[in-house]
Amino acid sequence: MKNTLYVVMLAAFGIWLTSCDKKKDEESGESKAFMLSDTMMSRIKIDTVRTEPVRNELTLVGKVVPDENQVIKIFPLVGGNVEEVDVELGDNVRKGQKLATIRSGEVADFERQKIQAQSDLLVAQKNLSSTEDLFESKLVPERDVISARQVVDKAQAEVSRVKEVFSIYGLGKSANYIVKSPINGFIIDKNVNRGMQLRSDNTESLFTVGQIADVWVMANVNESDIPRIQLGMPAEVRTISFSDEVFKGKVDKIYNVLDPETKAMRIRIQLQNVGFKLKPEMHATVSLNFEEGSQMQAIPSQAVIFDRSKNWVMVYHSRTNIETRPIEVYRSLANRAYISTGLKPGEAVISKNQLLVYDALND
Repeated sequence: MKNTLYVVMLAAFGIWLTSCDKKKDEESGESKAFMLSDTMMSRIKIDTVRTEPVRNELTLVGKVVPDENQVIKIFPLVGGNVEEVDVELGDNVRKGQKLATIRSGEVADFERQKIQAQSDLLVAQKNLSSTEDLFESKLVPERDVISARQVVDKAQAEVSRVKEVFSIYGLGKSANYIVKSPINGFIIDKNVNRGMQLRSDNTESLFTVGQIADVWVMANVNESDIPRIQLGMPAEVRTISFSDEVFKGKVDKIYNVLDPETKAMRIRIQLQNVGFKLKPEMHATVSLNFEEGSQMQAIPSQAVIFDRSKNWVMVYHSRTNIETRPIEVYRSLANRAYISTGLKPGEAVISKNQLLVYDALND
């Protein structure tokens, strides 16, 4: 009886040892299954947890406008009939380039005035020469010479005046008035077509030419957010057309008045318009970052995984030791997430393709 009991106990002990060895083998196999391969290591990105000042983000709505200091409106200096229009809206033009041709009776009158002034000057000069000869022969008094010189001076002044008018208007020898671009830039407004009749008292500009190598973004600030706005704040601008691209600038102007209708204050961000991607009147989303005064652990916002109503990060210890850890996110911005609990400074987290690792470890 005792021998039988001894055999049963020995058999049970053997089964227990076998199950333990099998469990160890399974655990060993499981750990090997989650070891990061060289390929996966090349695809992931590891970032270090850092203690940083907590920043907040203010999102504003705005639009792109040209730099007002580099925008020129071109008005017609004479009336007449528009015979040619050589540019279209959006065209890139050079300084001095012809934009339109206006055939004008006023230009013809200026030409008449020029010829008349030159003729009057020639007559006055000849009269002065004759009077000076007579004065040398004692045939006329000196006052006649003085009067003749005054007539010459008056005629010369009229010629100079007409020449100045021709220079200001850019007139030539024909009866046509050529509208030229005063600067290099783009046609951002056009209010003229071929065949139009223009009056000399027309108050509407024919063209607006603007340089858009630098542009402004005008954004509206709600009254409650005004205390947060400071001159020189870094700004990130995003547009619908280039959703994956961030244009960076600074707040360089605060308009310290409120719009009476919207009750909003405007601010201005100046941007370099590389490649002329930003077009006037584009809608823009402006993000302004500012510090709150406290410090907290910070990681890239893309490292945070939201699953099962919680936030998680993949803490990297080694290729065979990756921890799925729950965290509390204090604030998440476009690029940085501030963590209130769950991480320590100097720890490493996976911030790229971490979902692949998360799924492999938690499926």
